[in-house]
Amino acid sequence: MPKKPQPKRSGRKDGKVNRDDFRKKDGQQSGEAESDEMVYGRNPVMETLKSSRDVNKLFVQDGLSGDKINAVVSEAKKRKVQLSFVPKSKLDTLSDGGNHQGLVLAASPVNYASIDELFTKAEQKKEAPFFLLLDGIEDPHNLGSILRTADASGVHGVIIPKRRAVGLTSTVAKSSAGAIEHVLVARVTNMATTIDELKDRGLWIFGTDMKGKDYRHWDVSSPVGLVIGNEGKGLSRLVKEKVDETLSIPMVGDVQSLNASVASGLMMYEVFRKRNSL
Repeated sequence: MPKKPQPKRSGRKDGKVNRDDFRKKDGQQSGEAESDEMVYGRNPVMETLKSSRDVNKLFVQDGLSGDKINAVVSEAKKRKVQLSFVPKSKLDTLSDGGNHQGLVLAASPVNYASIDELFTKAEQKKEAPFFLLLDGIEDPHNLGSILRTADASGVHGVIIPKRRAVGLTSTVAKSSAGAIEHVLVARVTNMATTIDELKDRGLWIFGTDMKGKDYRHWDVSSPVGLVIGNEGKGLSRLVKEKVDETLSIPMVGDVQSLNASVASGLMMYEVFRKRNSL
């Protein structure tokens, strides 16, 4: 693989991406700030309590007990979080019918990172940057699953577009099993322009496509960015024109496609495998 030009380190003019506006949910009551996000499920709640996020109040289902519930309550008490023991119907409302497992936490929205912060994380770990770019993922369960694998496989950051894509919602947090608290996520206005910036800073950009090169021949020794396309449409035209090379996952079955989270998981672990040989 030829060498990339010396990365430009001129810095960004736009700084950090602003957090989303979060609207007050129906049924919001005293103790739930207007900007609060409802985090639900035992693992997501525990990971949020352990994170640096501001938390306002923990809602616990009346009469529920057990080791995991007690551990979450203990962690909340350590952080001096207000506790409220409420009927299951209240938790059903707060979680909008989600699988809350008896716990809902009112917390500040997740902050999005800047592109610079993604590079800083790679530098701190003394590793070649590996970023995952999601070109229009719309299913929050897919995004949550992708974040979970990104955390496990050592991805330095995930980049998502502001429009026509899911953001960091409570459903994403639940699906990520708490990984949302550990993976840096940047949100950008224009994915094609962002790819140009990443190239200027030394990354090789790869996209997934049925007609691409077998991903098992992928050279991941250099700084890389991997683009995963929309669940139904794949890579957008402009993004596909920007990538340095496309990669494919060989399949021998009758169904010649994979779920976006499954495909991205295979690709992320290919980078992990090649960069962490036995």
